[in-house]
Amino acid sequence: MKDLLKKYEQKQPEVVFEWKDSESEAEGWVVINSLRGGAAGGGTRMRKGLDKREVESLAKTMEVKFTVSGPPIGGAKSGINFDPADPRKKDVLKRWYKAVMPLLKNYYGTGGDLNVDEIHEVIPITESYGLWHPQEGVINGHYQARENERIHQIGQLRYGVSKVLEDPTYTPDIKRKYKVADMITGYGVAQSIKHFYNIWGGNLQGKKAIIQGWGNVAAAAGYYLAQNGVKIVGIIDRVGGVLNPEGFSYEEIQALFNNRQNNTLVADNLISFAEANEKIWGMGAQIFVPAAASRLVKQNEVDQMVASGLEVIACGANVPFADPEIFFGPIMEYTDNHVAVIPDFIANCGMARVFAYLMQRDVEMSDDAIFSDASKVIYDALVAVHQLSDSNVKLSSRAFEIALKQLV
Repeated sequence: MKDLLKKYEQKQPEVVFEWKDSESEAEGWVVINSLRGGAAGGGTRMRKGLDKREVESLAKTMEVKFTVSGPPIGGAKSGINFDPADPRKKDVLKRWYKAVMPLLKNYYGTGGDLNVDEIHEVIPITESYGLWHPQEGVINGHYQARENERIHQIGQLRYGVSKVLEDPTYTPDIKRKYKVADMITGYGVAQSIKHFYNIWGGNLQGKKAIIQGWGNVAAAAGYYLAQNGVKIVGIIDRVGGVLNPEGFSYEEIQALFNNRQNNTLVADNLISFAEANEKIWGMGAQIFVPAAASRLVKQNEVDQMVASGLEVIACGANVPFADPEIFFGPIMEYTDNHVAVIPDFIANCGMARVFAYLMQRDVEMSDDAIFSDASKVIYDALVAVHQLSDSNVKLSSRAFEIALKQLV
């Protein structure tokens, strides 16, 4: 696996597009690792301090993800180095998407990612420049569909991604009109944990969990885990945390989900980040969901969780461990050798899978059909890992081996 990984990591990306904003300090990159299958896909993220290497590593992660989610295309990513809290954010995004429009028309499909919202930012801005859907480049480059098929695929994408959830099984609040794109990635993360216990053995109900982050992915994962009887004992977000050694009730987690402001944790019993960070890792959780920014999880935090009975990590964030390596650095390898680590390209492939599902011909468009399809794809990927070995460690190592054999 390591030889395959080294070869894959060292391969130069096929396309690198660099941008300097003329009206602000913003800079950005599109990195297309390859145009496998004639196209590439990957979301748009924005954060202060982001650099080209981060975008490149995420593009490579996307390519691995497509081996699980489909379609069989190359990996890409857009990254903008700019403070997302800056009031100029929308204008920066407008100029960015105008600059990358030729790629989006022909062979690159994008979506939301860290600090960039699919529904409220990506779709309306790209639509204003004449793009029917942010995935149009994948349809043109990979599917090369005839005009009537292309219109049908784009119609399904436009409807499905922005579809308001109506099935109470999948939404924390019918009245709030949450959409597929708001919930699907976190749902997949929670399902990956459920499938892990179903395949490797054990009962999900009653397990304790720690959630890192409380944006769309983290909060949705926490919500669906609580729905399945998991006790969330701690949530740590950039603004602080909430802790409950006995576990918050389903209703409390539902309220914490619905009470978020700007994708941030809001709670009466919020403690400081420093206090939460000091206490949370030793709380005795069997489940950990890192679903904030990339490269946050430190060795000492892993050590405390492992010593306190950790069993499984489902990576809601891409590349969550604080390693400089693109994929498999020493912290991730250590963790993979001690507990079950469900890698990001399986655990958080929900949105990528929705795109792939909606690009198929004449699919069922119900909430249940869309969510069940993502769940099945994640289940099948974990079954394939289990077939290589039923050991509950080195899951990520085996999953990478399966994926990289398709790419190298």
